Amino acid sequence: MMDTQQVELLGRNQLISELLRADLEVAIPERDKGIDLIAYVDKDKFLARPIQLKASIGKSFSIDKKYSKFPDMIIAYVWYANEPAKTVTYALTYSEAIKVADQMGWTKTTSWKSGKYVTTKPGAKLLEMLKPFKMTMDKWKAHYK
Repeated sequence: MMDTQQVELLGRNQLISELLRADLEVAIPERDKGIDLIAYVDKDKFLARPIQLKASIGKSFSIDKKYSKFPDMIIAYVWYANEPAKTVTYALTYSEAIKVADQMGWTKTTSWKSGKYVTTKPGAKLLEMLKPFKMTMDKWKAHYK
């Protein structure tokens, strides 16, 4: 059984690998104040985007109001972090994640009034909504244009 730190490390390493394969640079902040990684390009221009990592050993989707101060922050959901053959990453900006939460009806729940919503059993509707956010090298590059 893995503890949460192990899952986080596996997810972070998976995410860093994806970003590097997409020809992006990666920085790890010394302190965790809501930003887990900073991915950037520094070729013809400099463009950086903060990333909040959500790694899990299964499927998990969450949104938290505390990230609202960074509407363009990328929230990267790394599922099955402990199973390389099944690992998948979805990446949404905070604004995009809020739109998903709205469409799912989560922003009208008691959980959301408390500041966040989490599901570890995403249904067919959510999985369909997340399809456009399943990451590839080209999609990572598109976030940095």
